[in-house]
Formats: sequence, C-alpha cells, structure tokens
Amino acid sequence: MSREHRRARRVAVNLPAVVESIGQPEVTLHPAVAAVYRRVDPDVSALGRTQPGFIRDLSTNGAFIGCEPLPLLSRVRVGFELPSYGAVEAVGWVLWGREADCEVPDALGDPVPLPRGIGVLFEAMPLEARQIVARMAR
Repeated sequence: MSREHRRARRVAVNLPAVVESIGQPEVTLHPAVAAVYRRVDPDVSALGRTQPGFIRDLSTNGAFIGCEPLPLLSRVRVGFELPSYGAVEAVGWVLWGREADCEVPDALGDPVPLPRGIGVLFEAMPLEARQIVARMAR
C-alpha cells in the first residue's frame, strides 16, 4: 500500500536554486471588506534573506528544497533552471521544514538519508513550466 498522500505527482531532481524570503505586498481593501476579511500573514523574520539551495523533489504544486530552513509561513521566491524551459521564477509559502539531516529506514531496513530543508507550496509559477513539470513527473 502506498503511503503517498500528495495530490500532484512529483519527480526527483537535483536543480540548483536561489531562495529569497520576500514577504507579502500590502493590499488596500474597501472598508466593508476590511471589516470581514482575514488573511494569513507571512513570517517576516527572515525578510530579504537570499540563499542557495537545491530542489530535490518537484511537482506542479511545490517542491522540497535542500537549504538552510526558513521560518514556517515565510513567503518565498524560488529561482531555478528547468530543463527544456529555462529560467523559472516561482512564488510560494514554506509549509514545513526539516531542521537537520536525518535518516529513516526503508522497507528493507536500509537507511534513507533525508536532508535538511523546506517544503514549499507554490502560489504562482508559469503555466508552461507547470506543464513541463507535469510531463516530467509522469
């Protein structure tokens, strides 16, 4: 039985990336809307921080990026080169992080290394790049 619960198929990759904590633009709302509107605010404690990483796992919806972890709910810009497409700039949210490298046993008990890094849910990525990722993951 598969333990995979993700909605989008993913593909293992090793793509150099640049991750930048970007925050969220201010939105001016009509007073009637502002009175009833709720929004998730990003963590801004690492705002402006830019760092290298490697995308290890990629889907149309997000990626695992091996890098120095950022705070949960940081809004990030991720830049990387996608084969047969070129430069991609995606925007997303850090939904989980692994603070240190670790190992877990596979079905045979052999160690599987898991690097530290962050899980990013994409908010925006060019449609053509998403289509290429979908084809890669088939």
